Amino acid sequence: MILAGDIGGTHTRIAIFDPHSSPLRPIRQADYPSQKYPGLSEIALDFLAHEPAQIDYCCFGVAGPVADGKSHPTNIPWALDSSEIAARVGAPCSLINDLEANAYGISALEPQDFAILQPGTPCHEANAGVISAGTGLGEAGMFWDGKSYRPFASEGGHVTFSPRNALEIHLLNYLLKRWNHVSWERVLSGPGLLNIYEFFRDTGRGEEPSWLTERLRNGDRSATIAHAAIHSESELCAMALDLFVSLYGAEAGNLALKLMARGGIYLGGGIAPRILGQLKQGTFLLSFREKGRMHQTLEHIPVLVILNDQASLIGAAKCAVILM
Repeated sequence: MILAGDIGGTHTRIAIFDPHSSPLRPIRQADYPSQKYPGLSEIALDFLAHEPAQIDYCCFGVAGPVADGKSHPTNIPWALDSSEIAARVGAPCSLINDLEANAYGISALEPQDFAILQPGTPCHEANAGVISAGTGLGEAGMFWDGKSYRPFASEGGHVTFSPRNALEIHLLNYLLKRWNHVSWERVLSGPGLLNIYEFFRDTGRGEEPSWLTERLRNGDRSATIAHAAIHSESELCAMALDLFVSLYGAEAGNLALKLMARGGIYLGGGIAPRILGQLKQGTFLLSFREKGRMHQTLEHIPVLVILNDQASLIGAAKCAVILM
């Protein structure tokens, strides 16, 4: 049996898979709040204490860079070591980047697991890419080797944010008062949506009503902003989400060009399915294609939203099957 996990800054999802099953789907799984545990081993042991099984291999997708079997996740105060996890769980263990896991999972999904933003002209023997806004911003590639896709990790979400116009230059200057380096993750993530909202509010571009102040004080602030925007409750929130969607399209287009991803660009993570209506309204694709002389090239690249929230979990299991 395989023990696989999707390790995020907010939640850790862990599950048992039968490596011989097709399609590859969890047999048993559980979600844990990442910040409430000292490390991944404690979560794995807790899960196995309640779901005993003979584990033959472990693979975990981690939200952060992985080198030599070790990782310090970007948004969790953990130090992960595959050899330590293997010793405690009693089975070989591999750590991979969470977006790399997401990329592995794509080929294990069904057509109904995707929403098409741009059909493009699919080229099934070309590179592809994944970009995922959630607690952070992740990016990964899929290299076509002539026979199949080979996913590879990146830390593209931490590349320096590049504004496209006067408004975004003002946003960058606003954020530079908080951080010496403003990455794409600072504007394109759950916390990034909040940063954009605060920029609009603090620079006098809209008024924050008292009911919204109360909601922001007592709940998930990014989710509150998105909800208010989607339901037309706040013009200020709508402005923030509109810019967020435009930036999402811009960086997705950047990734498409860097990878020459004629095989497609996939939007993963928890945010894209929740704002699918906004992604379909046109701003996203306008920004995606707005690359000067590369406009026509980008029109032919398929763009899809991953609707199955288990893609990274399934991908970690698929990677384990390959490595066993």
